[in-house]
Amino acid sequence: MRALVWHGPKDIRCDTVPDPAIEHPRDAIVRITSTAICGSDLHLYDGFMPGMENGDVMGHEPMGEVVEVGAEARGKLKVGDRIVVPFTITCGQCDQCQRRNYSVCEMTNRNKEVADKVFGHTTAGLFGYTHLTGGYQGGQAEYLRVPFADSTHVKVSGSIPDEKVLFLSDILPTGWQAAVQADIQPTDTVAIWGCGPVGQMTIRSAVLLGARQVVAIDDVPERLSMAEAGGATVINLAKESVVERLNDMTGGKGPEKCIDAVGMEAHGTTALTAAYDRAKQAVMAESDRPHVLREMAYVCRPAGTLSVPGVYGGLIDKFPMGMIMNKALTIRTGQTHVNRWTGDLLRRIEEGQLDPSFVITHEVPLDRGPEMYRTFRDKQDGCVKVVLKPWS
Repeated sequence: MRALVWHGPKDIRCDTVPDPAIEHPRDAIVRITSTAICGSDLHLYDGFMPGMENGDVMGHEPMGEVVEVGAEARGKLKVGDRIVVPFTITCGQCDQCQRRNYSVCEMTNRNKEVADKVFGHTTAGLFGYTHLTGGYQGGQAEYLRVPFADSTHVKVSGSIPDEKVLFLSDILPTGWQAAVQADIQPTDTVAIWGCGPVGQMTIRSAVLLGARQVVAIDDVPERLSMAEAGGATVINLAKESVVERLNDMTGGKGPEKCIDAVGMEAHGTTALTAAYDRAKQAVMAESDRPHVLREMAYVCRPAGTLSVPGVYGGLIDKFPMGMIMNKALTIRTGQTHVNRWTGDLLRRIEEGQLDPSFVITHEVPLDRGPEMYRTFRDKQDGCVKVVLKPWS
């Protein structure tokens, strides 16, 4: 089959690789009809996440048709079922899954011993996302083996286009969880850093959850226009001070809820902090650039909440813990507990409350994937979200 394969930083190729096969009775094989490039994939593309190996298949936002089912998965799946595949692999049986904390499933990371050493305790296995999270092959391919398939799927009807449900795999529940864990109240101003795909879903989630005011921060015109269309007031960080504008909009008190939808490759808004973080990251003195975290902690209203769906990989420098403690700020983070949210979100899509397809700007065949990684990373050609069609 054809797949997008990691050969090193900034080296993604469309290669021919072996077809996947059933390896365990709970497995299923899915023929991928649509798959997407995620902002988190860019951290792998840029070489900032540890644990990638030459030959790894990329991608964790796929959906398609079940073509083979292991014996133990047949009670939940059958050949011909149309499913979205969540990026978090879940056993459905461990203590964390029983508590619906699916992204920290205790059973699905097949490199558990490594994750235990790095993180203190293992997290869930993830598709196409480093050997720290299991080294599972990803979904930017013609076929995908889904382990624990009886619990790692979202079944969808044949009448809904791929584009409306594909993002149940990651960015829609990620944006929703980011907003939910901020505990939004009707009187809240919610400030969201980053208007990429996750930021766009977070904006619409915050609006649906009843925030009084949603503010979106970015410097890419196409993303800001999309955010404004979704109900946000926008701040172009290239043209105005984020801190001053947020204070002006909140009577000097700051937003109650601040959400980081950027993560480890944040750009500083001043030459000094940007150069500092980039230099330290370049020599591996820190793995992540924490500009957004610093700015959120500074501007957030005392006793407010910082919600962090943006991905971080390791160590950061100059993190203002004293500021966070003295302002009584709450920080809530985590990879997304996808299946906790997908039932409600699928219902909202079916009822017309949500149509996540608005975020798609590019839809191309799989073999154009390597070029689209560059286009997406460099924010060229108005690119906000790329969907790949393996069979086009």
